[in-house]
Amino acid sequence: MALVNEHFLKLQNSYLFADIAKKVNSFKITHPKDKIIRLGIGDVTRPLPEAVRTAMHKAVDDMGHKDTFHGYGPEQGYSFLIDAIIKNDYAARGISIDPSEVFVSDGAKCDTGNIGDILRHDNSIGVTDPVYPVYIDSNVMAGRTGTFKEGKWSDVVYIPCTAENRFIPDLPSRRVDILYLCYPNNPTGTTLSKDELRKWVNYALENDVIIMYDAAYEAYIQDPDIPHSIYEIKGARKVAIEFRSFSKTAGFTGVRCGYTIVPKELNGFTLDGKHISLNSLWNRRSTTKFNGTSYITQRGAEAVYSPEGKQQVKELIDYYMTNAAIMRESLLKCGLEVYGGENAPYIWLKTPGGLSSWKFFDKLLYEMKVVGTPGLGFGPSGEGYFRLTAFGDRDETLEAMERLNKI
Repeated sequence: MALVNEHFLKLQNSYLFADIAKKVNSFKITHPKDKIIRLGIGDVTRPLPEAVRTAMHKAVDDMGHKDTFHGYGPEQGYSFLIDAIIKNDYAARGISIDPSEVFVSDGAKCDTGNIGDILRHDNSIGVTDPVYPVYIDSNVMAGRTGTFKEGKWSDVVYIPCTAENRFIPDLPSRRVDILYLCYPNNPTGTTLSKDELRKWVNYALENDVIIMYDAAYEAYIQDPDIPHSIYEIKGARKVAIEFRSFSKTAGFTGVRCGYTIVPKELNGFTLDGKHISLNSLWNRRSTTKFNGTSYITQRGAEAVYSPEGKQQVKELIDYYMTNAAIMRESLLKCGLEVYGGENAPYIWLKTPGGLSSWKFFDKLLYEMKVVGTPGLGFGPSGEGYFRLTAFGDRDETLEAMERLNKI
């Protein structure tokens, strides 16, 4: 008989956003005439930039002619996109990246979830709390998290980020092997300064820790002093893997494209202390389990870096960050404690009146027909907080804020 991976059975209920969808769908059935405004899941609402659409149309035409047809492409990504990524995202910031260190994929979520394939099951992990659920759940599946009790996994080091410490995490209470950092942060919308990020890189260098650095929202940074890449910090190439995405930057949530940087200097270890290149392991994993992102998609991603693409992407980001500013100002006027929304497209607010995050979710859904995300779904330190996204339609965002003025 075929035995299942019993670690999957440890997963708590279903995925957070699937639970939210069930609640919302149940409400729709019983309230079919009510207009629901969704500010929960971080899905974009603006169309793909024209430059991207034009490039993808041309790529489709390429597939219709023998001389320009593309079959299987390189699993790591086409050189035209890799070169554009290096030139615009790294070289422009004085960061040196080799083409063999860039791995184009179908999104940062997939890569942050799959990266654990190249690491032993008994590595210890640390996460800032609250945390993007994929980091935890993918490690549950791999058997790294221990048992779940009183809202926490026994083998996970939780690093609280709350209003009390200004959402700036302290170094772990005990040593970990793998550390997840996401900045600008999902869900809190907060950031780390270069000095704070340097503290983490130095910690990793001193303790042989690998940092999984999720920079999916770096394009939303407005403050020039906030780092866009962990590789802006000296020594980070020896300790960090960086994940990037076109999903929120250029509206690719329905197209799917991202990339991961795995520096050649970054090593893992065998039990007998032998150094092993993680770049070579990730490359081997990619060539075995991944057939590459489509040619059409990668041509669209390449167009993001064209002069027209850059301008159109900037307009997208400005649109969503204007939404964030509207939401932040409106919620502050309501007397709520509000965080984020200045360098990230997420608003993180303290639930009023001591309400639990799920009770506040129900209040917003049933009384105001607005959907957000309960903070507890992001970890124990998320209790008492709530996330709203700025990725909604402008008119609906304004309407949602009018409804919330009655809170």
